[in-house]
Amino acid sequence: MSTVLRSGSAAFSAALHTLDISADSDEAAAAQLTTLANEGNAAAQALLGRMYIDGQGVARDTTQALNWFRLAAAQGHVMAINGVGACLEHGWGTPPDFPAAATNYRLAAEAGLDEGQYHYASLLRTGKGLARDLEQAFTFYNAAAAQGHAAAMNMVGRFYHEGWAVEVNELTAIEWYRRSAEGGDFRGQISYAAVLAEQGDIDASALWLREAMKTALPSVLGGLADSLADSPHEVFQRISLEMKARIPAAFK
Repeated sequence: MSTVLRSGSAAFSAALHTLDISADSDEAAAAQLTTLANEGNAAAQALLGRMYIDGQGVARDTTQALNWFRLAAAQGHVMAINGVGACLEHGWGTPPDFPAAATNYRLAAEAGLDEGQYHYASLLRTGKGLARDLEQAFTFYNAAAAQGHAAAMNMVGRFYHEGWAVEVNELTAIEWYRRSAEGGDFRGQISYAAVLAEQGDIDASALWLREAMKTALPSVLGGLADSLADSPHEVFQRISLEMKARIPAAFK
């Protein structure tokens, strides 16, 4: 099962429940987590760091997030180690440091955390912070996908589709795209929609594109909307307009 934690997600709520935190608001949950975190509870520190990243229940503060992640990571909390890696990769609360991000992701990956495996694989694939190694990247994407990590499933599909470190296998790629799409990853949904369109199943493709639209990043929506605008299929042209309407003004 994926251990992706986002404030407000089912996994996050389950983690709060484990700490016996039952609050009627995000702010109340943050307050209770702060008390436990100040007492040295590593799980509370990691969850509080997540809330500061998302700005849920507290004002978004990446410096605070990194501080809490580091405190929990020092106690060996695997998700916090991954959180430190994310902060170092994206420059949250600290200047970007890809080698250090890779080190933290590797520790989380080797401890079996699917998120760590996915992010470490991504750095291996792109060669950011360490030598590019597609075979190792494929190994870690596979490990995360085996745990139900939907974004990793899409990347396994990409490897089979592009022939990166493995022989091209379209049927296997399509199966991974389908699993990723059904697992809720917007990139997997876009990949699967593209395959369905190529197969001539325009209606099914449109359904998955609309599903992807609900969670896709604005930058992804913009590029996809532009490509769909030139489609000969009217339904894709309509979806292009729907996507453009969903893009926040700041990204236009």
